[in-house]
Amino acid sequence: MTDVLIVGAGPTGLVLAADLARRGVDALLVERAAGLFPGSRGKGLQPRTQEVLYDLGVLDAIRAAGSEYPTMRVWEGDVPGQEWDIMERAEPSEQVPFPDGWLIPQARTQEVLYARLRELGGEVRFGAGLTGLTQDGAGVTAELDDGSTVRARYTVAADGGRSTVRGLLGIGMTGETVDPKPMLVADVRVTDDAPVPDTHWHVWPKAPEGAVAFCPLPSPDGGRVFQLIAQYTDESARPDTTPAAVAELLAARTVLAEEHVAEVLWASDFRARAALADRFRSGRVFLAGDAAHVHSPAGGQGLNTSVQDAYNLSWKLAAVLAGAPESLLDTYEEERIPVAAGILGVSTRIHRSETPVRRGGELRQLGIGYRESALTVETRTDLPEDALRAGDRAPDGRPGGIRLFDAFRGPHWTLLAVGTGSAAPPALDGASVRTVTVPAYGAYGTGVFLVRPDGYVGWAGESAEGAVEYLARAGIVAGG
Repeated sequence: MTDVLIVGAGPTGLVLAADLARRGVDALLVERAAGLFPGSRGKGLQPRTQEVLYDLGVLDAIRAAGSEYPTMRVWEGDVPGQEWDIMERAEPSEQVPFPDGWLIPQARTQEVLYARLRELGGEVRFGAGLTGLTQDGAGVTAELDDGSTVRARYTVAADGGRSTVRGLLGIGMTGETVDPKPMLVADVRVTDDAPVPDTHWHVWPKAPEGAVAFCPLPSPDGGRVFQLIAQYTDESARPDTTPAAVAELLAARTVLAEEHVAEVLWASDFRARAALADRFRSGRVFLAGDAAHVHSPAGGQGLNTSVQDAYNLSWKLAAVLAGAPESLLDTYEEERIPVAAGILGVSTRIHRSETPVRRGGELRQLGIGYRESALTVETRTDLPEDALRAGDRAPDGRPGGIRLFDAFRGPHWTLLAVGTGSAAPPALDGASVRTVTVPAYGAYGTGVFLVRPDGYVGWAGESAEGAVEYLARAGIVAGG
């Protein structure tokens, strides 16, 4: 018996499990594989995701295990050519402390999240894949291939693009093949004398049989490890992922020789697809991450969107398990489907672009918000066009010497009174809602803002009048 069964211990499942653990929710995370995913696949964390990980208490470890993105070097055979920066870099500011993407292999991200989950008292049951699923009005019964049966009040499918749970539910996916040509991705350790400096992300756009990208990865043992992405011009090609074949490919298409390949740590092949699940909820079962949306790797959006699915859902599950109305869970699908659909369009556009697209702007995901959500209430009128509104990301800052991201940090709501001269109603200052009073501040102007546990403004007003009623309707506090 458990409150929440999470299927799949990738970034989505680990973030969800860790956040539920710090909220005191009994959750079981199961994973079919014998251990964590070993490869680099999703290697970039966007600024908004870094803010989520700061709130979860793991960003220092993530930063220590990663690095800034290197500049790119374009090659023709064994001749190095133009160098350029794929990143639109920005300086940190009070409102946006983490403005650029951060390079870290997916395996390292998962190791950090797993350590945080265990620190919070959680665990992963490895070697336990889901084989059967039924649900009724009170919960879900899941059958696992280790022979056990689990009864849970809710289940979350975080089991990837080929989701078993989604298949058992009969939920379809609407999408398209972004590129019919196959691709190969691998993590390759090279020798010290390999003629590719770690200071650059190396690209062979005109390589025979298909372009190659070779990106240096932060390695915990200090070794020279690169992520290889190889495209194939032949749609009927079948990428060979054996170590010998990967070394041969590098020798045929790049400046490297086979003897420069010391070890192939992991390899896989894929075709770029874009697909969106027809719905993200079926009764007491939810889809999150790749189980709900599959992206082209272009632009580094898939893992980041998945992490934010988990963060949107976790606090809502915890609130409903604590007594909030079941209707709160409807807002997960309402809020996340439009976001996922929009990001799928961005990834597909970048993949199909005939000219390189610099990474910045909308790829940072800082502009994502929920202004149209049923959870969003804006009571102020005649606001300037650029004003912060209910539904928007709540910016960081240090008004009156108080760091806002630290005030928001944790599983609570925050009632933030900015330049109003008075604090919020005393009834709201407790475990579920904390009140913070600061002077007027440019990013917020003046007003009162209810900041959700996932860092978005849920309600905004000229004063705190109406805040208690809003939270009561959401089931966060009693009364109203």
